[in-house]
Amino acid sequence: MKHFARLQDLQAEVGHTLAVSDWIAVEQERIDRFAEATGDHQWIHVDPARAAAGPFGAPIAHGFLTLSLLPLMGDSAFAIDDVRMGVNYGLNRVRFPHPVRAGSRVRGHFKLQKYEPLEGGAQLTVEVTMEIEGVDKPACVAESVSRRFT
Repeated sequence: MKHFARLQDLQAEVGHTLAVSDWIAVEQERIDRFAEATGDHQWIHVDPARAAAGPFGAPIAHGFLTLSLLPLMGDSAFAIDDVRMGVNYGLNRVRFPHPVRAGSRVRGHFKLQKYEPLEGGAQLTVEVTMEIEGVDKPACVAESVSRRFT
């Protein structure tokens, strides 16, 4: 994990990769729990036998499950010591170039696109590229906007 002492130190990091997260396993159990939480029980996600014969050769994670791993990835990638609170402000763009098969591992590469000062903090726009272990294409590329307050 990379530590930044002060939020304002990130101004100098615009255009640079901030950090890379730990690997996260995307097991069938996680996929099934996500299906229960969201009501999305499509067979490509929750029916291993049928999915094995389907277009991806195995069950795949929901795109939104992949995206939902972003906060967990961020927590293992970097910390800003003087930030007392952060909130998700939204997403500017999200794409899912490659499916995540059950049993895969993913990790996030965080590149700071923009730093905008706010009263009591800053708004950060970060491009997150979610890599799948052993796969050339990323699972997800998302432009995440958060607000951090000191």
